[in-house]
Amino acid sequence: MSNYELMVIFTPVLSEEDYKAAQKKFADVIKDNGGAIVHENPWGLKSLAYPIQKKTTGMFLVLEYTAPSDLNEKLKIQLNRDENVLRYMVNKLDKHAQAYNARKRGNLNAEPKPVEA
Repeated sequence: MSNYELMVIFTPVLSEEDYKAAQKKFADVIKDNGGAIVHENPWGLKSLAYPIQKKTTGMFLVLEYTAPSDLNEKLKIQLNRDENVLRYMVNKLDKHAQAYNARKRGNLNAEPKPVEA
């Protein structure tokens, strides 16, 4: 199982309840297909660097999860089907990115161990 990070930009016209339901929907897709959520970080409403579908803002969500590699295709199908999703991006995290994310969350014990020569 590998670690991944998913960033989703939802349409800004979602109500707070719809935004929370969308978060839960994609977290459930990951859990139901053999993955586990490591960290969930809803950013809320942010400005976009450029307009997407004539919208200048979007509701952002960042999920860090561990999953088998075949889950990503199932997740991408669900993301493409959802009309509330403007853009998404899935990144595979290496050990340095995992340690950085853990330190950023405040878990200072996640420092990478030095390699002895």
